[in-house]
Amino acid sequence: MDKAKIAVFVSGGGTNLQALIDSAAAGQMPHARLSLVISSKEGVYALERAKAAGIPAYAVPRKTFDSREAYEKEILKMLDQEEIDLIVLAGFLSVLSADFVSKFPDRIINIHPSLIPSFCGDGFYGLKVHEEALRYGVKVTGATVHFVNEVTDGGRIILQKAVSVEDGDTPETLQKRVMEQAEWVLLPRAVEQISKEICDSNPDIKVHSYSNS
Repeated sequence: MDKAKIAVFVSGGGTNLQALIDSAAAGQMPHARLSLVISSKEGVYALERAKAAGIPAYAVPRKTFDSREAYEKEILKMLDQEEIDLIVLAGFLSVLSADFVSKFPDRIINIHPSLIPSFCGDGFYGLKVHEEALRYGVKVTGATVHFVNEVTDGGRIILQKAVSVEDGDTPETLQKRVMEQAEWVLLPRAVEQISKEICDSNPDIKVHSYSNS
């Protein structure tokens, strides 16, 4: 296998998706191919970013399905069709079931805007993370890329990067600094690292082989 096929799950503007697109275009992810983008919401800018980069992209809104099981079955079908090797959660706000996650051991990763185990778990996402960091008064925060398991933000850590909290920070300014200095650096690096491991391992071991298990 020369490249691992990547699916990126999004829910909003897609800044982390753009970091992956830019890194791929710059030749910094030689073992990864961005093959699919799935959004939990319609009309988000992340879909436009994918379209501009020539990546197949689809909105799969949870509200259009009668159950989470039906919703995840549709996603699994799409992953299987594209023979996806690695799933990247990049601001994906729809919670995946333990059954879904269990099908892909060490093949789903997430970017979280804090230094896990601080400010993570259920309810900690987006600006809420940075609001809590400032309320607590920490001097250093950052971002973490980790594997996804059945516990929210509980999977094994892959990479972390620290970012200083500055006097006068607001949740918005801190969020921007963490994205620029940590998230957009770490996520492409982690995707390439894992993609290389996938390519160097048994090429017959693919995410789609689990989709019907």
